[in-house]
Amino acid sequence: MEAKHISSKEQDEQGGNDDVQGADAEADCPADEPAFSKDEIFHLLQNERRRMVLRYLRDTEGSVRMRDVAEQVAAWEHDTTVEDLTSTQRQRVYIPLYQSHLSKLDEAGLIEYQQNRGIVERKSLADRVDKYLELDSEEESNEDGPSDDASWDDYYIVATVLCYAVLLGAVIELPFISFLSGIGLSALILFLFTALTISRVMG
Repeated sequence: MEAKHISSKEQDEQGGNDDVQGADAEADCPADEPAFSKDEIFHLLQNERRRMVLRYLRDTEGSVRMRDVAEQVAAWEHDTTVEDLTSTQRQRVYIPLYQSHLSKLDEAGLIEYQQNRGIVERKSLADRVDKYLELDSEEESNEDGPSDDASWDDYYIVATVLCYAVLLGAVIELPFISFLSGIGLSALILFLFTALTISRVMG
């Protein structure tokens, strides 16, 4: 009887250990494990209107009207204001959002879309795609703004015009220029373009 009692006790301890190990395994499992892969995120965000929806909802609290979302997306898409939108522009954006895009974002868990009530609300899971939206915004800003190459092209144009002015001044013997020899003018022009090139490489 004693041996049986010990065996039963060992079984209880074994079961307790299994419970502890199971609890440890659950603790080791990250609570914030992504609900979808990067490929799925990129698939969702490859559509510009879906990106615009998430940008709009990022600055809202609680639920908003689906119509308000559609109008703002349409305004961004046509580079205008909500007040200046035409009814055609509104409809062209509203219908695809209503029928498709919002439902896909809802299925991914990024928003809660109550189609029958026309209500949209951002969910906490959408925080995980914010960094991808920020990258997209930076790319658009770079496309809209002047590039570095364009700025340096302007510098080289100015330098070229300046060199021609110096050469012309030397030909007509303007003061402070006529005393430069051919070698001096060449050295001045070479120095100017060398300085520009070094500045561009170092910058």
